[in-house]
Formats: sequence, C-alpha cells, structure tokens
Amino acid sequence: MSAKLLEGKAVAENLKAKIKAEVEALKAKHGKTPKLLALQMCENASSAVYVKAQKKVAEALGIEYELRTVPDSIAQGEAEGLIKSLNNDANVTAVILQLPVPKAIDAKRLVNLIVPEKDAEGMHPQNLGKILLGQYRIGPCTAMAVMELLESTKVNLYGKEAVIVGHSEIVGKPLSLMLLNKFATTTVCHIATGERGILPEHVKQAEVLIVAVGKAGIVKGDWIKPGAIVVDVGINRVGDKIVGDVEFEGASQKASYITPVPGGVGPITTTILMRNTVELFKGQLK
Repeated sequence: MSAKLLEGKAVAENLKAKIKAEVEALKAKHGKTPKLLALQMCENASSAVYVKAQKKVAEALGIEYELRTVPDSIAQGEAEGLIKSLNNDANVTAVILQLPVPKAIDAKRLVNLIVPEKDAEGMHPQNLGKILLGQYRIGPCTAMAVMELLESTKVNLYGKEAVIVGHSEIVGKPLSLMLLNKFATTTVCHIATGERGILPEHVKQAEVLIVAVGKAGIVKGDWIKPGAIVVDVGINRVGDKIVGDVEFEGASQKASYITPVPGGVGPITTTILMRNTVELFKGQLK
C-alpha cells in the first residue's frame, strides 16, 4: 500500500474561496469589513514568517489586517491595559497575541483577557468550553485545520479508533473534543504514555492518527495500522530538512492517507484564523 498525500493547499484554497465570498457579501450588506489585529511584543524568525502569512492571506480575502508592535520592555500591567483597550475598540474585530512574548509577560493571562467575542485563536476558556458542548463556531486554529483535513478525506469518523499523540492546549486537548463530537472513539497519548512504554500499542490501534509533539520521528513507520489516516502536525528541523513527528517513509507504505511535512496542516492554519475572524465579525453584527 502507498498512501495518498493529504495536502493542505487544496483544502486551504477551497476554504479561502468561501471566506472571500462571505466577506464580500458582508461588506455589501453592512458597509464594513472584518479587521484582525496582531499584537507583537517580541520579534523572531518564526513569528515573522507567521505574521507575513497572516497579512498576505487577510489581504487576499478582503480582511483588514494590522500588526501592532510594542517594545519588549513592556510591563505586564501596560500589556493588560493594551489588551483591554483593544477589547473596547469598535474598529477591531479580532485580536491575536503573537508568540513568543517577553519573559516578564504572562502570555496565558493576556490571552484570557482578550474577550471571547474577539478571540481570533479560539483560546479563551469560554470558547474552549463551547467545544466541550459541541456548540463552537471558532476554535484553536491548528486543531480546526486537522478537522478540515480529515473532512476532506470523506471518511466517516463515526466509531473510528482515533489516537492523538500530544495533549497540548492548542492541538491535542481541543482536538480530542472535536473528534468526540464526531463520535470517534478517541484516545489521547502524552509523555506519561511514552514513559510507560505503551505508546506503540496505542498507535497500532489507530484508524485515525494525529501526532502533535514536536519531536522528529517519535512515531515509527512500522507502528502504523494498515489503512490508517495519518495527520502529522509536527514541524522539526533536522539538518537542512524539515520533517514531522512520524517516520514518513515507513508510514506512507502502510497508511491510506498521510500528510506531507511541510505542506499538510500548515497551509490551512492561517486560513482558519481568517475564518475565525469572520465568524467573530458576524457575531458582533448580531
């Protein structure tokens, strides 16, 4: 068996077309467009790439985009005041806090201060809680991107054995709830699973496998169940190559679908950020 590549570009382009049409319709009806504001306190290479991608996609979809930079010497109280001012700014639809932040800044507190109605990344506790209830319109961008990829396969998740490796707040935990909302039989593995030495046996049961750890080759190719769908969220630099968390060569010989790295989840993530922004805009119009 040789797996079909589950590439994100086509999925992202399909989403973009729908978002652009919706933005144009909203502008025609209400005379205004959504605006996403990115708040940046530290500059680094990864953040610069993400900001550039955000701006490019936003402009292509007709969404206003503003990058607001502040000195990395900013104090916690001052940063909190800035978030509160953005919450009260009627011209700003959605806010994203770019990571990393200065060491003196409590990023989680700032994210929680962004009102749920303007939470572009879907990370406010209230928005995460709606995922638990199956009542969400927005959510963490990477987790939502994974769900879009899975939907593109047309595979019915009902009753499928789904295994997530990694239980982060931005991917593993919300994704587990999203899969449960689709009635997948969902297992979440984490560092303790690995320490007990039972990660392979869980992975071998997975009909749907999502790996989001950030450690190159943590999942071996020969662990993959024949016919499984494999979504590799990991991005790791090994020498001059970018690789995922799954041993691609071995896994691609056993899986039915597998994401390339890069080119899988990544192209969709920024598009989901824009969809979140539009959904927040629609909520504010109401």
